[in-house]
Amino acid sequence: MTTVTTGPEAIRLAAPAPAARRRGRWVSIVLFLLPALVLFLLLVVAPILVAIYSSAFRWNGFGGLPTDFIAFDNFIRLFGTEIFTRDLWHLLALVLFSVLVQLPFSLAVAMLLNQRIRGRTLYRLVFFAPYVLSEVITGVLFSLILSPQSGMANQVLSVFGLSSEWLADPDTVMPSLFLVMTWKYFGFHMMIYLAGRQNIPNELIEAAQIDGATSWKTFRHVTLPLLGPTIRISVFLSVIYTIQLFDLVWILTQGGPSHSSETMAVTMMDWGFKRSQVGYASAISVVMFGLSLVFALVYQRFVMRRDLEGASTSMGEHR
Repeated sequence: MTTVTTGPEAIRLAAPAPAARRRGRWVSIVLFLLPALVLFLLLVVAPILVAIYSSAFRWNGFGGLPTDFIAFDNFIRLFGTEIFTRDLWHLLALVLFSVLVQLPFSLAVAMLLNQRIRGRTLYRLVFFAPYVLSEVITGVLFSLILSPQSGMANQVLSVFGLSSEWLADPDTVMPSLFLVMTWKYFGFHMMIYLAGRQNIPNELIEAAQIDGATSWKTFRHVTLPLLGPTIRISVFLSVIYTIQLFDLVWILTQGGPSHSSETMAVTMMDWGFKRSQVGYASAISVVMFGLSLVFALVYQRFVMRRDLEGASTSMGEHR
């Protein structure tokens, strides 16, 4: 005689065991992550490991794998050169200019374009447009504008009896480079700040105004604190980009004149591809990676800690 099980007991028997469900879930996760993981290992992890390995050898990049092992000599040589020390000072100067000038300027423009002014959509488009251009196009464009002989900048200054060498003078090349960087990237940070401002409820601003707060006090005590996470992300992106700065400098000056605008990436390019000292250039790339990694970890640990904890809490509440 065959017994037929029905009701809740039949549903319980037909359902897969918890262990089987967990295994199936992990298999699905692995299958979805595998392509991205393979690409990450091949395009990110493998080049980093190759650079670290090459930095311990004297190698010209030809003839197979390097064999002339010199341990840390490339790094000792690197930190003992005036050019690399100057690169670090250039990095510090550009980071300070970006954080203290470019980002506040972007924030001010974002707050202005958040107001109900006529044509603000057009202004947003115009200010963001330079970011869409590639670094190569931007570099070529400003090479023509800042040309000492026929550049538009000197033609305008000639009306007032002035002129400048711009990119050919060691005293003006870094300010000129920063001017180009600001023109290229301030629209990107402006859009970030604008998006962050639009996420702030208008009720909070109106409540502060009803309480008698002036526009400046409303911005200082309401808008700016609520824009904190957005500002921290903007600073993070700006510093990481500055550490890796290459395209604009290479097109505009190639690090000249007399290394006065050189960055670590330009120095790496010079020694690796022009002088065929790939081991030494690999040491420079390892230092760049180390600076980016240390800054990212320290910044996230001490500056963005509250933002990351808030994001984790929000994700936990929505599960």
